[in-house]
Amino acid sequence: MSERIHSHRDLKVYQNARNAAMDIFELTKSFPAEEKYSLIDQIRRSSRSVCANVSEAWRKRRYKAAFIAKLSDSETEACETQVWLEFANLCTYMDEETFKRLDANYNRILGQLVRMIDSADDWLIK
Repeated sequence: MSERIHSHRDLKVYQNARNAAMDIFELTKSFPAEEKYSLIDQIRRSSRSVCANVSEAWRKRRYKAAFIAKLSDSETEACETQVWLEFANLCTYMDEETFKRLDANYNRILGQLVRMIDSADDWLIK
């Protein structure tokens, strides 16, 4: 937390999650039409939800339990996104290199979320 953080948009985890969600949005444009109401909707929803939950957590910093709960929700959405990425890879909707890159991005995001949860007291409004 060496830089001054004014909003959730300043958080590296939010920026990384937003960028990953946009990568997924672009990637899913090339998925088959029959996946529109299943895989495409699910992976777009879960990837965007990571960002939404981080932003909600930011606004709940007055209450440690609420802050941690929203970060935990973000963590589960990131993990869900990894599952959808795995299915997309198994269905050959992306190449192995793209899958590994996106999966590694979500592992990094998960690590950032866990570190925030573990140091929750440092983030709370006193």
